[in-house]
Amino acid sequence: MTALLSIKDLRTYFFTDDGVVKAVDGVSFSLARGQILGLVGESGSGKSVTGFSLLGLVDPPGRVVGGSIRFDGKDLLTGGEPALRALRGKRIAMIFQDPMMTLNPVLRIDTQMIETVLAHDNVSRTEALKRARDALVMVGISSPDERLQSYPHQFSGGMRQRVAIAIAMLHKPDLIIADEPTTALDVTIQAQILAEVQKLCAETGTALIWITHDLAIVSGLADRLAVMYAGRVVEEGETARVIERPLHPYTKGLIASVPQGKTRGARLQQISGMPPSLRNLPKGCAFRPRCSRADEACLEEPALEEKLPDRKTRCFHPWSLDDARDTRRQAPSKDGMAETTT
Repeated sequence: MTALLSIKDLRTYFFTDDGVVKAVDGVSFSLARGQILGLVGESGSGKSVTGFSLLGLVDPPGRVVGGSIRFDGKDLLTGGEPALRALRGKRIAMIFQDPMMTLNPVLRIDTQMIETVLAHDNVSRTEALKRARDALVMVGISSPDERLQSYPHQFSGGMRQRVAIAIAMLHKPDLIIADEPTTALDVTIQAQILAEVQKLCAETGTALIWITHDLAIVSGLADRLAVMYAGRVVEEGETARVIERPLHPYTKGLIASVPQGKTRGARLQQISGMPPSLRNLPKGCAFRPRCSRADEACLEEPALEEKLPDRKTRCFHPWSLDDARDTRRQAPSKDGMAETTT
């Protein structure tokens, strides 16, 4: 399958007075037309910065220092700002977590949506207004004609987010980058928008990168998962296979921490420790200080390798089916090496 988007060894660093923050440090993945990729991980893992890097939206002191981003055969890092401006909104759209990063507070919604259409398509204002109205209906906004006459401050936070999502879908772009866009929405509207996004991808071939920490959402939405930790992808594969049989200890910990019906009343599992500082990463595997399986081999940096067919992980000691049958509990010791308990 031909890749619409191909990212290889992407590195985005922030050069601060306190040191270099390696927010994205060697990320690689690809995405085909119509495919949905879930980019998951804890806060600070580099998910959002990866999305911003694709569109050249990283502000100083941050900058992309290495790697390549190829979209439809063209390298986005060498085309310059004019080439990116032609793509943004038209062929690549982004839905931000904060809708006020999309909406201008002093302009009515119809003005903003019409201008978005006319910026890339040579159509009449009447046609642009119709497309804006249809987009609001698509994301579940009632009384669209009245809402088009409103200003952003007259909407609730959830309603503003739906408008931002509608703007991103106006041109039916080739790629949408969605940075936790349903966080502020109730579950009913969230389900409606997820269904519309899946329909758009299936009918138009739009590819989607869904950035989130919510495994419950991506498990039913994404075709593939890429799990990030400390600026790197630590596991990648088909969603169902990753959820059912995680290989990396971090992925396994994320899945185990999700509440389930059978665990009602029991203490929730958690990953011990805290994510490392991206200015001062531990030697070797970044997850080593929190990992129950770490040993001396983990003092070396593992590469992202294919351990199973179409399954990649960055780990010297990935979980297997035999490991899953092991009933022993392991906890990380103070030095990050495995310590078995019963």
